[in-house]
Parts: sequence; structure tokens; C-alpha cells
Amino acid sequence: MTEIFALAAENLISPIVLSFALGLGAALARSDLSVPEAAAKALSIYLLFAIGFKGGVSVADHGVDAKLGLTLLAGVILSALLPLLAFFLLQVLTRMDRLNAAAVAGHYGSISIVTFVAATSVLESRGIASEGYMVAVAAAMEAPAILSALWLISRGEQSGRMDAGLWREILLNGSIVLLVGAFVIGWVTGPAGLAEIDSFIVAPFKGVLCLFLLDMGLVAGRGMQKGRGALGLGAVAFGILMPILGSFAGLAAALVLGLSTGGTVLLMVLAASASYIAVPAAMRVALPEANPSIYLTLSLGVTFPFNLTLGIPLYVAIARAATGG
Repeated sequence: MTEIFALAAENLISPIVLSFALGLGAALARSDLSVPEAAAKALSIYLLFAIGFKGGVSVADHGVDAKLGLTLLAGVILSALLPLLAFFLLQVLTRMDRLNAAAVAGHYGSISIVTFVAATSVLESRGIASEGYMVAVAAAMEAPAILSALWLISRGEQSGRMDAGLWREILLNGSIVLLVGAFVIGWVTGPAGLAEIDSFIVAPFKGVLCLFLLDMGLVAGRGMQKGRGALGLGAVAFGILMPILGSFAGLAAALVLGLSTGGTVLLMVLAASASYIAVPAAMRVALPEANPSIYLTLSLGVTFPFNLTLGIPLYVAIARAATGG
């Protein structure tokens, strides 16, 4: 327990978390601070390319083996099953209708790539190695959760849209295309390719992440103001309890797979995070009647700050205890 508090305290005063806190505080104080939309988009493109490229290089250096395939399969299974747990919790803790509960549940089976990036940054700062292919696992965990959410809706009176537009949104979402594409480029070019662009991919990474999280803080703060009346205490409790339960599911899978300490942390983070980019876009197509103020405020305004400040240190401490790393 002492280690968890020490990790949390250290994480809370890191530039990454403080940048998010600055944006959140500015938004809640109704400051006119803003990051231009084009700049925010450029920052996200950089982060996705960098993390994907470095993951591909790690796989090229490590090689493809059975563990990679099994870890991908585990990620897909987690993504498909976690929405079922989320849906059950929402029915127990809230009075949310089936449509909105299913939409929220889909977000909690999918992943937050920014939380994943923040976790990799924490691991690097502590010198904890992880499997490079975890970025591929992150990409694989987007679609199954969306399909599970639509299945939950189909069990009720309403049904979600399963047309070509939705499949395009799922399979060709820009963030996933960029992440997978950069992963493939890094895999093909290997360490030699990384050496060519090292000064662009490695050195500026944390600084760019700080600016991106400043913008995420602004977005989260403004979302919390708009969605304040849409959430009750039960929903907020869900937004904190669900990532903890998801992290334990990720931990169990990682221990079965025999992942390293760093890989265990990352699978826990993936299972604990909630999407606020890919899944909301898909929900707008599949479940247009669902209330974005509910699912966006929960994923971005409750779960994301929890994971960023307290969740990641908790997952690191638990993974180290479980793996002996």
C-alpha cells in the first residue's frame, strides 16, 4: 500500500498529469485558454504515429511468436466481454435505460490510446520494459466492444444500425489506421528505421504528450460542465469501479500469458481504460439516440482522470507485486 501511495504521489506531480490538471482547471474556471483544433489534431497524429512506429520496431527486434498471437486473442476476448460486465454494473448502480447503458458499456470494452501512451511513458521513466506488440493489442481492442454494445441493444426492443457506414467507421477509423500503419512501418524498417528518425520520434515525445494532455484537460473540463446534470452518484461510482475491475481482468489474462511486468501493466491499462475517440464516433452512427453527454462525460470526465492520476500507479504496483518485477 505504501508503494501505491508513493507511485501515485510521484505521478501526480509529473509534467504529464500536471498538464492535464492545468487544462481541466482552466476549463472549470471558464478560462478562454484553448488549443486550436488543427494543432490538437496534429498532436494526436504525432502521438499515434510515434507509439505505433516504436511498437513496430520492438516487434521487428523481438520477432513474431505464439505469445504475440495469444496476447492479441486475449485482447479481443477482453474487449468483447468487458462491455457485458459494464452493462451489468450500470444496471445495478444506476437507473440508466438500456440504450444508454449499452452505449456506455461499449466505451468500457474499448481502449483509450492516450491512457496507453501515458502508461508507456511511466514505464519508460521507471526503466520497466514491455512487449512492443502491445500497441497491436490496443488496435485490436476497438471493434469487439462496439459489436458487443450492439448485441446488448439487440437483446432489447431497440436495435443498433449495422450498415456499411458503421463498418467503415469501425475498420477505417483514422486513429486506428494511423496506429496500425505506423506499427507496420516500424516493423518493416526495424531498428535501422528508428535510428533515421530518432530525434523526431523519441526526444520530443513527452513534451508533445504534455501539450496533448493540456488539450484533453480542457475538453474534459468543458464536457463535465455540459454533462453535469446527466450523471448521478451511481454513474460516477461506475466510472471509477469499472476500470478497477477491468484492470484485474487484464491482470488475470497477463498472468496466464506470462507477460513481463511492463506488458502486464499495459494489458491492465488497456482493460481499464475507456474510449473517447473511436467508440463515440461509432456510437453516433450505430446508436444516434444515445446521449453523448452521458458516455463522453463518463469516459473522458471520470474514468480518464482517474486512470491518469491514480489508476496507472495502482496498476504498476499491482503488476509488480504479481509478477515479482
